[in-house]
Amino acid sequence: MENPFESGHIKNYVLFYVSIVVIMVLFFIAATLFNDVEDLEKKIFSVEVSKDSSQDLVEERGVEKEPRFKLMDKAY
Repeated sequence: MENPFESGHIKNYVLFYVSIVVIMVLFFIAATLFNDVEDLEKKIFSVEVSKDSSQDLVEERGVEKEPRFKLMDKAY
C-alpha cells in the first residue's frame, strides 16, 4: 500500500477542497453584487373593516355583522 503523503493524494484532495471553496465564494460575491434589493413598504395589519354598501344596509336593519377577525381565547 502506498503512503498517501508521499504519493501526493493528500495534496490533490486539499487542492480540490480549496478550489470548491473558492468557487463557492466567487458565486456568493457575484450573487450579492448583482442582486438589487428594492425597498419594501411596511405592511400594517388592520382589523378595521372598510364600510361598503352591503354593510351599510346591514347596519340600517339593526343586525350587526360579526367581525372579520376573532382573537383566540388563549395563546398557545
